[in-house]
Amino acid sequence: MSSENNDEPTLSPSKKSSNTNTANNNNANNSDSESDVNNEHLIGNVQRVAIVPPNYEGKPKKGHLIFDASFECGNLGRIDYVNDFEYDLFIRPDTCCPRFRCWFLFTVENVKADQRVIFHIVNFSKAKSLYRDGMTPIVKSTSRKRWQRLPTRNVFYYRSPDHRKNYVMSFTFCFDREDDVYQFAYSFPYTYTKLQNYLDNIEQRRLDYVQRRPLVYSVQKRRLDLLTVANPALLAKGRRKKVVIVTARVHPGETPSSYVCQGFIEFIISDNPIAQLLRDNIVFYIVPMLNPDGVFLGNQRCSLLGFDLNRVWNDPSIWAHPEIYGIKTHIMKLNEDADFELDFFIDIHAHSTMMNGFMYGNVYEDANRFEKHSIFPRLLSRNAEDFSINNTTFNRDALKAGTGRRTLGGCLQDSTHCYTLEVSFFSYQTSTTTQAIPYTEELSQMDDLFSFQRAH
Repeated sequence: MSSENNDEPTLSPSKKSSNTNTANNNNANNSDSESDVNNEHLIGNVQRVAIVPPNYEGKPKKGHLIFDASFECGNLGRIDYVNDFEYDLFIRPDTCCPRFRCWFLFTVENVKADQRVIFHIVNFSKAKSLYRDGMTPIVKSTSRKRWQRLPTRNVFYYRSPDHRKNYVMSFTFCFDREDDVYQFAYSFPYTYTKLQNYLDNIEQRRLDYVQRRPLVYSVQKRRLDLLTVANPALLAKGRRKKVVIVTARVHPGETPSSYVCQGFIEFIISDNPIAQLLRDNIVFYIVPMLNPDGVFLGNQRCSLLGFDLNRVWNDPSIWAHPEIYGIKTHIMKLNEDADFELDFFIDIHAHSTMMNGFMYGNVYEDANRFEKHSIFPRLLSRNAEDFSINNTTFNRDALKAGTGRRTLGGCLQDSTHCYTLEVSFFSYQTSTTTQAIPYTEELSQMDDLFSFQRAH
């Protein structure tokens, strides 16, 4: 984020009016439903919009806040002026799919020192949220690069009578440095560019046991990177080898999944003796970002074309869902190759309403197969204090049809175990305390979260 921008801001009075909230609120009493309240078909991010009082004319003065979300991963669709210190903020829905509104990331500048504001984020698409359990937005500025959580005393999550009883998250903030640009986010961002820089750095190390290649390209021609991590001798033709496949970030707003995946990569390519032993016996295929377009655009759940890519595994389209088409084709080729034995498929997600990590597994009629399938989550719970076996479930829920876990669990070898690994956006609780322990940007990585070193 640059603190310098020579573009003139767009002037917007954005006066709050009686026709602001026009959508039906038929689902207001259903806490699990996707709500269209306050959506108004927002299709783009704000771009250096200065919010001024009604009937104001002239250039923005100091203290007339300038909002911007026209950058990678940014999301803010509209700002309504309520009064001089209060603003209603509207999340921009996913491209081509207005149902999903959760992720936000935007900047504020042109502030006065000691200027106090109240921001109301008014159009979340789900009522349930970890904001009920103490989660707060994060903030940083150009002079303070480290993300910090806002104090819980400054954040409120409630049904708002002013917004058709939609759930609203309000937070107060005091700008303390006039020349800073402030950035606010739902959770720790992890951009497509950050991933590319990270993978470039790995390539520059020229590790003989790491290969990187683009498996396919997205609709907008971004790389779907595939890492192959294994002792080169293990890859010899005709040698039988076990395979573990790890994917992440199919839902772009679920940024913790990228931190966990990066942490896992850091471990598995390290000099740790356990990592070396694993590389000598297992081929790891890792796709760190399954939805690069959605990530770049700042979507919550969908791709550029509005598809939930974790519901199309049954029949992915090469043109509409090239990312899933590419990884599924790769997996099915491995499944048919006598040299490979697929042991695990693990798809990493982040959960917006639950604490701790947990897994979704499959249900099988064969009791012996199901018993084997339940072993890995139990082992993980014994070795990682932030993993909850109580939250782990095994199901064949129709709502999960088309997911990677369900689809691959039904078409791969019986010996293959397919899981969804969920990690909390916010925190975890241990067996010895009920106090929530928030994740930081560092703790979101694999060296502390679900540590494979401890698990082995």
